Amino acid sequence: MSRIGRSPIPVPDGVTVTVERRRVTVTGPQGSLARALPGDITVRQEGDTLLVERPNDERHNRALHGLTRSLVANMVTGVTAGFRKELEIVGVGYRATARGADGIDLALGFSHPVSVQAPDGVTFEVPTPTRIVVRGIDKEKVGQVAADIRKIRKPEPYKGKGVRYAGERVLRKAGKAAK
Repeated sequence: MSRIGRSPIPVPDGVTVTVERRRVTVTGPQGSLARALPGDITVRQEGDTLLVERPNDERHNRALHGLTRSLVANMVTGVTAGFRKELEIVGVGYRATARGADGIDLALGFSHPVSVQAPDGVTFEVPTPTRIVVRGIDKEKVGQVAADIRKIRKPEPYKGKGVRYAGERVLRKAGKAAK
């Protein structure tokens, strides 16, 4: 059995889980998330815990067992606490400015500012001009938006300038050697 897949998912107070055929809906204080279950994997609720089960030990079902459990657990965590990714901007003149909660403008050394629009369910915060906080209840969406912002100007290996995740180490290369 999958070690991850067989562990139960605790459902905190204030969170309701609805399982209808192939669809799981989780509603909590932060909002609501829904997801279709892959393959023959089933989810059932026993009291205040959720159990993810697979029908047999076929390779495909074993692969989906732990994945489904992690996805449902992330839904429960998202509607209770939410997720956040922090990005930091390194470089002279590189900065971010907030355009309300729906977008940000980035000055990253291009000839024009780059505007990033927040998709539904994701918000931006700019506590300082060199920090961006991406928040939301869907872990996949928050991670994808943060990765898209980082992709605009990845940290380069010589001076380390660019957009990076908070705490990310950038391996630096030596520049040209003088003769």
